[in-house]
Amino acid sequence: MTTKRNILFRIYDLYADGFRSMTIGKTLWAVIIIKLFIIFAILKIFFFPDFLKANADKGEEPEFVATELIERSR
Repeated sequence: MTTKRNILFRIYDLYADGFRSMTIGKTLWAVIIIKLFIIFAILKIFFFPDFLKANADKGEEPEFVATELIERSR
């Protein structure tokens, strides 16, 4: 009878062995990770400024968000 621990280890071994035997896959994973870093880190800094910091006073962010939600829903 197999336990959950054994099943988890078998699943891990399956993926680890598959990743170990990859040749071009490792390069593709590196490209994917670099793209995700660019999308979430660099683009966020330059194209998505902190709207709350610019428009709401410190400590009053929840009220600002509530007011904006109510106003925009009308």
